[in-house]
Amino acid sequence: MKKVIIVGGGFAGTNLAQKLARNPDIDITLVDINNYNFFPPLIYQVATAFIEPSNISYPFRKMFQGKPNVEFHLGSLVMIHQQFNIVETDKGYLNYDYLVLAMGTETNFFGNKNIEENAFPMKNINDAVALRNQLLLTLEKATITNDTEEEKKLRNIVIAGGGATGVEVAGMLSDMSRNIISKDYPNLIEGVGKIYLIDGSNALLGPMSQKSQQEALKVLKDRGVNVILNTLVNDYNNDIVTLNNGQEIPTATLVWASGVIARQAPGLPESSITRGRRIMVDEFNKVVGTENIFAIGDQCLQTADPKFPNGHPQLAQVAIQQGTLLGENIPKMIEQKAPKAFSYKDKGSMAAIAKFKSVVDFPTGGFMKGFMAWLTWLLIHLIPISGSRNKFKLATNWLVSFMTNDPTLRLIVRPEQKETHS
Repeated sequence: MKKVIIVGGGFAGTNLAQKLARNPDIDITLVDINNYNFFPPLIYQVATAFIEPSNISYPFRKMFQGKPNVEFHLGSLVMIHQQFNIVETDKGYLNYDYLVLAMGTETNFFGNKNIEENAFPMKNINDAVALRNQLLLTLEKATITNDTEEEKKLRNIVIAGGGATGVEVAGMLSDMSRNIISKDYPNLIEGVGKIYLIDGSNALLGPMSQKSQQEALKVLKDRGVNVILNTLVNDYNNDIVTLNNGQEIPTATLVWASGVIARQAPGLPESSITRGRRIMVDEFNKVVGTENIFAIGDQCLQTADPKFPNGHPQLAQVAIQQGTLLGENIPKMIEQKAPKAFSYKDKGSMAAIAKFKSVVDFPTGGFMKGFMAWLTWLLIHLIPISGSRNKFKLATNWLVSFMTNDPTLRLIVRPEQKETHS
């Protein structure tokens, strides 16, 4: 049996593993730092206490039950030893015939230590729960302080980054402020306070159409979000956000959704690492300068696709399609057959702005907004959720939450750290 190691259990890695799991002649080990797969596009709803973390998470071992050629290894990549075909993780060593890197990206703080230490990123379930705790804790503190300036600081929220994540967080927080805070915190007459959405470009939802950008701006402004464009967050220290125009905003909560960088893959040739730390791959997703190492999803940069000479966008659909195709190509390569080159099939893009308000850009150039776009967004984001039970639970949670405007998930969960004794 040929041994395939897949590092990373996101869209790309799980689709590849599921494709290869049908082949009894291939032995697969999936490596991930978490023991579960999760659905990143809905992390912001966990962070705003709208859905449960379990709604968008699914254990790997449950996912691959009944597939004896798939093993799971809980760990993170330490080093790739190319000359020996060995992957070193923080839990041990794994041999491979084919290595696939699908670790995705991590938050890019652009070297700003204050922001890295004090801001709240939005990349995984832990980040979402941490932000949820912060939002609820600051509201609790705001109800008991007698200091007007302190209360203002606690209620203000600043979001850095006007992409889909930033827009969706801002919209959800504005809905939360209008529909929930007045019920839970009647003594906070002004609710959450001011919500600031800051982006360095001249429009929100940069990769989307101008119509989508304009709709996002209009909806958020109508909901009271302070949108500041052509401006960067320079620093965040002592609960003060400093912008590059000199403006200062007091806040206890800075949500950082301003950029990502590919995760490190130590042991690869330096010549294969390019902008944003992405890994250069050929038309078959093979890492440049290697013979049996591949990279798929957000972590790679592929310029061989004629329709995307500057590389593909870092979207879920790219990762899914690359993982699926590589799952077809690896058996071909084992059998000495010619693999198929990757060609991305653009299925459009979408973003939720607020309740009943979404935008959809179709690959043909069409555009949709409003309630029908919102329903389309819900359906498209429900289909990929792992597990039929999770799909049902998420749909039910959505139905109750949207009908009542009052979900019951506003829990401050802070596990205590127990001392370990050797």
